[in-house]
Amino acid sequence: MTFDVEEVVKNATNVENIVGADFWHTAELERFNVPRVRCSDGPNGIRGTRFFGGVSAACIPCGTALGATWDKELLYRAGELLGQECISKGAHCWLGPTINIQRSPMGGRGFESYSEDPHLSGTLAVNIVKGVESTGVQATPKHFVCNDQEHERRAVNTIIPERALREVYLRPFQILARDAAPGVLMTSYNKINGLHVAHDPRMINGIVREEWGWDPLVMSDWHGTYSTTEAVNAGMDLEMPGGPKMRGRLGDFVQSSRLIKQSVLDQRARRVLQFVKRAAKVEMKEGPRDLPEDRALNREIAGKSIVVLKNDINLLPLPKKAKKVALIGSHMRLPVITGGGSAVLNPYYTVTLSEALSERYSASGTEIAHEVGVPAYRMLPQLSKLIQRPDRSAQGGIMSFYNSPPGTTDRKLVVEEHFQRAYCQLMDYKHPDLNFELFYITAEAIFTPDESGTWDFGLSVYGTANVYLDDELIIDETTEKQKAGGAFFGKGTPEKIGSKELQEGKEYKLRIEFGSSATSTSPQIGVTTFGGGGFQLGAARRVDSAVSIDRACKLAQNADYAILCTGLNAEWECEGTDRLMYNLPPRIDELITRVLAAQPNTVIVTQAGTPFAMPWQKDAQTIVHAWYGGNEAGHGIADVLFGDVNPSARLPLSWPATEKENPAYLNWGSTQGRVMYGEDVFVGYKFYDEMERPPMFAFGHGLSYTTFEIKPLAVSETGDKVSVEVKNTGKIDGTETVQVYVHAKTSLIRRPKRELHGFSKVTVQAGKATKIEVAIDKYAASLWDEAEERWMREKGEYEVLVGSSSREEHLTVAGSFTIEETSWWLGL
Repeated sequence: MTFDVEEVVKNATNVENIVGADFWHTAELERFNVPRVRCSDGPNGIRGTRFFGGVSAACIPCGTALGATWDKELLYRAGELLGQECISKGAHCWLGPTINIQRSPMGGRGFESYSEDPHLSGTLAVNIVKGVESTGVQATPKHFVCNDQEHERRAVNTIIPERALREVYLRPFQILARDAAPGVLMTSYNKINGLHVAHDPRMINGIVREEWGWDPLVMSDWHGTYSTTEAVNAGMDLEMPGGPKMRGRLGDFVQSSRLIKQSVLDQRARRVLQFVKRAAKVEMKEGPRDLPEDRALNREIAGKSIVVLKNDINLLPLPKKAKKVALIGSHMRLPVITGGGSAVLNPYYTVTLSEALSERYSASGTEIAHEVGVPAYRMLPQLSKLIQRPDRSAQGGIMSFYNSPPGTTDRKLVVEEHFQRAYCQLMDYKHPDLNFELFYITAEAIFTPDESGTWDFGLSVYGTANVYLDDELIIDETTEKQKAGGAFFGKGTPEKIGSKELQEGKEYKLRIEFGSSATSTSPQIGVTTFGGGGFQLGAARRVDSAVSIDRACKLAQNADYAILCTGLNAEWECEGTDRLMYNLPPRIDELITRVLAAQPNTVIVTQAGTPFAMPWQKDAQTIVHAWYGGNEAGHGIADVLFGDVNPSARLPLSWPATEKENPAYLNWGSTQGRVMYGEDVFVGYKFYDEMERPPMFAFGHGLSYTTFEIKPLAVSETGDKVSVEVKNTGKIDGTETVQVYVHAKTSLIRRPKRELHGFSKVTVQAGKATKIEVAIDKYAASLWDEAEERWMREKGEYEVLVGSSSREEHLTVAGSFTIEETSWWLGL
């Protein structure tokens, strides 16, 4: 289709162009040949247009895992994969990347973002955006800006010094504007110094468009538009999702009250239409892709994201063959591939660590055995593999949708949907005959337990629901006043447990009677507004943790070595709620401590999107951190454990020993509607350097199976690059991450001791050396002058340090450069 932008602006109504049509699409204007454009989540894969019942998709490692690669070229290739996935899902616009700053490990959505450092975040974002947009798909960096917590994210007033806003939180977006200029920008939910970003003309028109010279389509986050007039006047082009909510009366405001100029509305419409015109010509269909080369790339990304934190006795890489190996922990057999919320999708497939290890050990004849020890889930695991449709034709079950409740005379079926797991989130579900304001579901399946004993069933619901087993009510979530929980973007109930004695191999009829979100009595406000609701049903045989820990220890003691895999998951790190504790789930630390005592040759493998407490880390001689690794998580971990991949990942954030050592500790969460960014510019490693108090693991830290020597050669006179020699002093080929930090030696203003302003990855053969040049970012000598309201390139001497982490003991002075006169500038 072709259309003339100016003709449409002139002749369409004021509302038609600048609101979404539905949950995922812009408006189609057939009379002008304007097609609709499809957007799709999420940051680690392309879900398509349905949270429930959607097509399967590739899941790449989470944001912090991508950040841990420190690999620009790899991020570009990841972007290409996401772009191709968008095309396979009929999506013109990818709602990513997430480049908010991880100012605290307690952020529920921290796993989506890349780093605590603005230079690393912005640089990696540039490359993944370029990769996506090379396919013709538009990228949407988010959330502009300071959407760094979930607690009251729609209401919270972020009180922040201008210098910190500029140097830390806006910087990744500024780098992205300078080096990639993507076609779309998504605003955040929160306020900045008293005004919602979506309503702030200084932020959108002032900084983004006038100061930076970047003119993207600016869209709201979903339900993140709070006014009819202010957002339009501030520069917000597109309200999402549709149809018109806050913008439904725009015509009245133009004609009667003149609160908005017609020229302003025309400009909003013009940008939306220009966005539609440059979007990829993608056919509106959804289907799988899942190519062998995609799987190979995903596995490569997973392996290159895994950080070896400790390898004190060189237990890694593991021997290819052993007599007996103990596999311990709930993450061994659970596919922990992503965090929760907008990142969730229906994966093509998953590879658990147990499956990946079994592939290898079966070939060598090594005996393996598994013990859970202590489960790490927050809610019982969703029912999936143990359920089948009532006709036993396939795994899963059937959901029947109705417009009337159970027991209604002549109740009419609207539609049936198949499900593979006992979970649905219906915010974007639709059917022409379904009354989306109030509807009901009867979900049915055959449940066959794989063990005899007492089984616990757990239900969380946004709406109401009862759970029946062989027509016996085992969970009632309809008759009592509901309590507030954290599921379903903060609107769900806490998990309610029902129990029953069951026999292994016996079939039981499972039925869930669900009423949509309109039936909910939960007092929880939640972090976003959506209809439909949803439910989650999990189940597990009841386990005595004390007995299970004893069994795990005995198994480890009698093995050649043990691999213990545990951590967090999408229930603990999820959009909608921040983490409430820094520790691992209950009794996990006890399990790890006792297994280490029983078997010192234990590899601790952890999965989480952000740091957590490790009270046992001094006792552990081998620790590997694997993040949320996507489809190929299990293979990626196994590749590193056995040395098929020589680890090269580095931490993209600092790892404090305790929650109280995190620099945002006293300034975290909403207090009566506000949060103070009291750490100012001293975020992450800059705080630890200033306090001379090292974290447990430093920003930039990570081990290899070989050793390197980084020898500085020269710094250019202008300070725009540094040359170094990297020598592989070990016995196997490997990849080093050269990190470049800049220290302002003579500044009259208090600045961080050193800041990252360049990095590069280089692969060197064993015993060989190579020379490289690393570019130094132009912001290295600049800071935000709050008095002048401009960037100041300050007179003085700047020391350039190169090395393998942010810690002083890992850095070598490469030289310095001098700025002769102070000058001021504005823009990119």
